[in-house]
Amino acid sequence: MFATSTDESRGFFVAVWQKMQGSVAMEPLETLVAEIIGAHPEYHRLLDNPDQAMNAGGDGKPNPFLHMGLHIALIEQLQTDRPRGVRQAYQELMGSVGGDNHEVEHRMMECLAETLWASSRSGGAPDDVAYLTALRSLSE
Repeated sequence: MFATSTDESRGFFVAVWQKMQGSVAMEPLETLVAEIIGAHPEYHRLLDNPDQAMNAGGDGKPNPFLHMGLHIALIEQLQTDRPRGVRQAYQELMGSVGGDNHEVEHRMMECLAETLWASSRSGGAPDDVAYLTALRSLSE
């Protein structure tokens, strides 16, 4: 996803939700976002209220858009196998948890979020080696 602002990103999720409600045809990225929204019924009520959605999260509350965005980032990593080895780590974890795709994504997203947080703290690029090491440790 290439949003230039928080409002634009959240607006995209809301627009996809509205298309889902109207059974409107979607572009490939919208279809991916729709699948992620569909897997998170706990966010549907929020997406029904665009004004509330634009202000969700903060004040120590979980950010549903960050959560869904991490799903998107991870899926894109898996599709391209970037960083190289992320797809193998996914397959190994799928085998160790019995094939629950959503659970595997959530576990991997914790590593991704930690890697991104560390990168933002250091001001450098994400450490792919540390990220892949963390992912591999999930299967041990």
